[in-house]
Amino acid sequence: MVLFASLGRNLQANAEGDSEELVDPPKVEEKIGAVPNGLSTDADVAKRESESMSRKTLRNNAEKFEFQAEVSRLMDIIINSLYSNKDIFLRELISNASDALDKIRFLSLTDKEVLGEGDDAKLEIQIKLDKEKKIISLRDRGIGMTKEDLIKNLGTIAKSGTSAFVEKMQTSGDLNLIGQFGVGFYSVYLVADYVEVISKHNDDKQYVWESKADGAFAISEDVWNEPLGRGTEIRLHLRDEAGEYLDEFKLKDLVKKYSEFINFPIHLWASKEVDVEVPADEDESEEEEKSETTSSEEEEEEDSEKGEEGEKKPKTKTVKETTYEWELLNDVKAIWLRNPKEVTEEEYAKFYKSLAKDFSDEKPMAWSHFNAEGDVEFKAVLFVPPKAPHDLYESYYNANKSNLKLYVRRVFISDEFDELLPKYLSFLKGLVDSDTLPLNVSREMLQQHSSLKTIKKKLIRKALDMIRKIAEEDPDESKDDKKDIDASNDDNEKKGQYTKFWNEFGKSIKLGIIEDAANRNRLAKLLRFESTKSDGKLTSLDQYISRMRKGQKDIFYITGTSKEQLAKSPFLERLTKKNYEVILLTDPVDEYLMQYLMDYEDKKFQNVSKEGLKLGKDSKDKELKESFKELTKWWKGALASENVDDVKISNRLADTPCVVVTSKFGWSANMERIMQSQTLSDASKQAYMRGKRVLEINPRHPIIKELRERVVKDSEDENVKQTAQLMYQTALMESGFTLTDPKDFASRIYNSVKTSLDISPDAAIEEEEEAEEPESESKEGADTTKADADAEAAKDEL
Repeated sequence: MVLFASLGRNLQANAEGDSEELVDPPKVEEKIGAVPNGLSTDADVAKRESESMSRKTLRNNAEKFEFQAEVSRLMDIIINSLYSNKDIFLRELISNASDALDKIRFLSLTDKEVLGEGDDAKLEIQIKLDKEKKIISLRDRGIGMTKEDLIKNLGTIAKSGTSAFVEKMQTSGDLNLIGQFGVGFYSVYLVADYVEVISKHNDDKQYVWESKADGAFAISEDVWNEPLGRGTEIRLHLRDEAGEYLDEFKLKDLVKKYSEFINFPIHLWASKEVDVEVPADEDESEEEEKSETTSSEEEEEEDSEKGEEGEKKPKTKTVKETTYEWELLNDVKAIWLRNPKEVTEEEYAKFYKSLAKDFSDEKPMAWSHFNAEGDVEFKAVLFVPPKAPHDLYESYYNANKSNLKLYVRRVFISDEFDELLPKYLSFLKGLVDSDTLPLNVSREMLQQHSSLKTIKKKLIRKALDMIRKIAEEDPDESKDDKKDIDASNDDNEKKGQYTKFWNEFGKSIKLGIIEDAANRNRLAKLLRFESTKSDGKLTSLDQYISRMRKGQKDIFYITGTSKEQLAKSPFLERLTKKNYEVILLTDPVDEYLMQYLMDYEDKKFQNVSKEGLKLGKDSKDKELKESFKELTKWWKGALASENVDDVKISNRLADTPCVVVTSKFGWSANMERIMQSQTLSDASKQAYMRGKRVLEINPRHPIIKELRERVVKDSEDENVKQTAQLMYQTALMESGFTLTDPKDFASRIYNSVKTSLDISPDAAIEEEEEAEEPESESKEGADTTKADADAEAAKDEL
């Protein structure tokens, strides 16, 4: 502080002494990171700032803060990172700068004065290098940050973002993910050990945020640097091992690779060699004259003419000189404004990576680039990502963030506008640029704008067409059994793509059928399942219908927890024998899906574990019903306490004696299990949704035949009643239901085991003898006696 005070006094004295003379004060050197054409400053200030930068120490008068615990944890991971890809720091800084510029441009739509005048009104990003001091400086003219913003944005972050990033790092080890979790700024510590953030917001003074990544940061009012006007400048003091980033060509490559499609110009303060005419020396001019005399006569005549001109002009020579100027690095036109036919696959892939911050090696599965004309005009690019986000379905109904960026007349409006696509398509990434929507209205008014519904409708249709095209171009999805021997490379790339899509985003298509009644038929064509005839591969409903037996009117399906369990289900026995195909549904959301998907192509869906299964008429059905009428009536009475609605002859069993089915419009056994496992489930309120249970018996099974004979002989036989009860409970378990009284079922099983082993039902369990525990004193005495006896025995042996 004393130093600053004395410097202030010197400056004041100099100012008073030199007031009569107007002297141009020296400017901050271009290489220090100051903005060119900025306000001038004096040499002492430049020297002081230079010393501060070279020391890499926090300013003495700065206000010190501690990083949030989650930030420190995150920074430890980054600083100690062993990953080789440190290039991402520049990508993240440019992305943040672009966001800041988007915000100020959006504010300027309603208030043009926020942009200011002159250079401040230029929305651009500038990068400078100082090779001597090992500093990279990145400047934007965006919205800037207040002191409170600096503390909030750079000192704390949402715990969910940090924990999710750390968890993903531990599983995948891919540092490229950092930008997707809102913690991109901290990637600067991959290459820097000291960072300064100088920022000026229209509503606050200019402040400096600085940190050495040692668990603390400092903020102070900026009285050292040139006024920014508005925006943010970030200075990275590079580590010794990060010297490669001081190479202009390296930075140019990184910008081209990661930020080519940023919507604002990115300039680099680049060196350039130019030819400059300078006066030639006398010795060199004499040598030139001697060389001219050795030429031919014709040339001498021409030279003499030029010589006469040369007498008038001084002799000059051309030399190489290094100059510096701003070089534009991203001159690529916004891809959505171009003709789709002129854009290459590589350009789409690069644009997707820039848009989605996904810098993995995988390309997007598909994209759709189109222009909509008519009452509503807009341009759009949609992408299907190669992988689903880690939290896609965790907060499905609570998340408001959309992956679509909304532009109006090339002006970015918002990336949190969730009205453009329904939630089930929220996994798509892309942008929409409309010429119809108004610029100067609030987001709430925009949501109610009439054009929005039209845009949404067209986007949904294009999105579903894009997904359908993935299936059409996939050779594995072809209905033809014949395979071309000479398959093209393009076909090989697209092979298995729809299976990959389904594994990543299939649940979204199912949710779409539940939520979007208008597009239910289109979405149903995109559904894929495994079936009893698909050999472990996915099959579509169209393929299922093409394989249906003659006379089959219903599409058969069954729900459960796993494919292996369903394959052994007793409900499939007769269907499998008669060569019917059954769709196997193992996703919990499938139960909800089938409540909305009632039919497809005039074919009804039939759950084979429910009533109403029709497999053609059997001439002996009436005879069987009549011959087992007494048994079914007796059995229904015996199960009166179990709330069994009926006992019927089954048309779905082959090897199993009996199963329990539910009524057509109630819950299946699998749905009951799902509802019971809900955290906030209420059993009393679920009772009315449970389907009525019906016991179906197999009239051809020897156990059922013998039971019928026993009932005819003596319907009051207690053993027969016990057997009937045990068979019902067994069928209940095998059919997927949960027993209300497992203890009773276990007792019946043990009684059955006793009977098979010829053990009397009244055989008593042998009682355990209760041994009295000796008192502690007597125990100690016994131990002493034993020890004495052992000692005596040892003496005798000696």
